[in-house]
Amino acid sequence: MSTATAGFTPAGARSTATRVRVTSTLGALLRQRLRRDRWQLLIWVLAIGALAAFSAESIEQTYGSAAARTQLIQLAIANPTILVLRGIPQGAGVAALTFFEIYTFIALMAGLMNTFLAVRHSRAEEEQGRAELVAATPAGRLLPTTATVVHATVANILLAVVTGLGFVAAGLPVGGSFVAGAATGGAGLAFFGVGLLFAQVFSTSRGSNGFAAAVVVLAYVVRGIGDATATTVGDGLRMRPAWPSWLSPIGWGEQTGAYTADDLRPVLLQVAFAAVLVAGVFALQAVRDSGAGLIASRAGRADASRRLGGAFGLAWRLQAPTVLGWTIGGALGGLLAGALGSVVNSSLAQNPDLAGIREAMRRIGAGGSGPLTSLFISAILSIVGVLAAAAAVQAVIRLRQEEASGTAELMLATPLSRVRWLLSFLAVGAIAVVLVLLAAAVAAGLSAVSAGESVTTIGDSFSAALAQSPVALVYLGVLALVFVVLPSWTAPVGWAALGVGAFVGIFGGLVQLPEWLRHLSPFADAPVVVGDVDWTGGYWMLGITVAALAGAAVLIRRRDLALG
Repeated sequence: MSTATAGFTPAGARSTATRVRVTSTLGALLRQRLRRDRWQLLIWVLAIGALAAFSAESIEQTYGSAAARTQLIQLAIANPTILVLRGIPQGAGVAALTFFEIYTFIALMAGLMNTFLAVRHSRAEEEQGRAELVAATPAGRLLPTTATVVHATVANILLAVVTGLGFVAAGLPVGGSFVAGAATGGAGLAFFGVGLLFAQVFSTSRGSNGFAAAVVVLAYVVRGIGDATATTVGDGLRMRPAWPSWLSPIGWGEQTGAYTADDLRPVLLQVAFAAVLVAGVFALQAVRDSGAGLIASRAGRADASRRLGGAFGLAWRLQAPTVLGWTIGGALGGLLAGALGSVVNSSLAQNPDLAGIREAMRRIGAGGSGPLTSLFISAILSIVGVLAAAAAVQAVIRLRQEEASGTAELMLATPLSRVRWLLSFLAVGAIAVVLVLLAAAVAAGLSAVSAGESVTTIGDSFSAALAQSPVALVYLGVLALVFVVLPSWTAPVGWAALGVGAFVGIFGGLVQLPEWLRHLSPFADAPVVVGDVDWTGGYWMLGITVAALAGAAVLIRRRDLALG
């Protein structure tokens, strides 16, 4: 009797069958991720690619002459504010200037795209109980994570290609364009590893997303500090960053010197960093319990607090850690603004091109005619305004998460009205906006005064922070209306609108985007409060916010709950 007829399966056949089963399961998991993310990834990737193409074309049209580009680079080198926000110049060529103007921002967007992707397919799945169900199948516990890593790798390769094609479409050299694209995708992959690691550390998706996004913003800020303290080399149109830039994956991407050096070794550093983090994630996942984080959740009370007896109390309890994270980010941004503002003032006060420096600050949102320190603080607080708007966006997205998970349906089965439920979460979003901007104003004012600036700088800091409140609130109101009308589009529309709006409104002036396009962004119409005060744009945005919130409150009563 043969071994086959005796019921014995050769080891080679078993191994082949196992490989086929694993490949089939991995393919199914990967298809599920691609299908689930198809619209979100499409919006992110196309938005980043379009920004690359549009920025390159705009710079070509605006700074067509070598003299104009040289003047712009000299102004940037003389003004650390621009270096903090944009990067380090590597020459006055059109392509090199484009990379200098746009790379750090699209790398920031790539980082946020990837941290959200990592948490969505790891911690969020465990939090909803779906990961445990999948682990009970032949997929086990590690194969879904493998599928997520493959999914992210494919997404970042696509991002790199589309970004490179965007630069090529604008007429830039092919080789350098794809180096720039690779640096963007490499930064995204590095931050994917960060997001996946935090998904192991924290037991909630809110905590994982909040801390991972904070690391992305911190990497942008650390890179900015290193670039602001860079040294001029060569022909005076190139700079070498200080050591803090090497602490950031965004700073690594800058070192590729796209269009000049075209050095791909920093991209390998980004990929190696991601590989180390992913290896650590697999090691941690093999030893921790499903659903648990390395930092254990704090034990709750035996009896609920009286504050949880209402809709607002519950909304605040659910979002308090996230609000705290954004507030800390605002305080750090304000601290940076105040500390560097005095340095900028002393270093630029005797600059012969003071008018040009003021014009550059005006283009990044620091309008007015006040002291240079106040203008600098206003410019940095416009970036903090993005954090405040992000806090508002996340509050609305939390509404959608509560609805999709079915929790909202349980709450609305009580005497709680839909309008009150909606407004409770939006009130938390409004409070988050106030706390982020207040923390930034206090930190900026006190740090500037401690550095020797006038006490009046504190008042200017509060005015600059207040000017960002209508921008954040209009995101809160309009996205609330999107949530009511198109609930499944809440998250992709919210983050895409914030990313594109921040670039077009804050940085569009530096690359000379058309005025009509800039003013499609709320950030371009933030009130001017330094020097000549103008609140016209703020009043319009507050009016739009009130109208959008009223529309959302009326329409929420007329639609069915959208589960799943």
